[in-house]
Amino acid sequence: MATNSNWTVVFEDKKIIKNNGAESGTAYDIVDNTFWSQEKFSNIWSIQYGTGISTDEVEHRDSTPHSTYASSNLGDFNEFINRWDSSHLITLQSVWDESNVEGETEATKITRIGARPTSYSSL
Repeated sequence: MATNSNWTVVFEDKKIIKNNGAESGTAYDIVDNTFWSQEKFSNIWSIQYGTGISTDEVEHRDSTPHSTYASSNLGDFNEFINRWDSSHLITLQSVWDESNVEGETEATKITRIGARPTSYSSL
């Protein structure tokens, strides 16, 4: 398995993990069976991505040799990043929604912690 990757995808767990920068180590379970059941993923065990074009690694469920992401024909990796970003945005919004002070108006809350997040991008 590749080391020091920016992203890890674990197909068995339907999980995408960000391994670098802000939110490093944050994992999200991506509940989207249509996404995970795509034929192109049927023999994939995990992906280590973001180490470099020649060292990004795709691990297979069977005896197929590990391959680079670039040679695996799995499409643009951003489809994983976008799903992680969507899950992270939901978390940020939930934290904002739950950060209440009794008697506080929305305007005061915005002054205290900023506006409610409406977008998030890891890129």
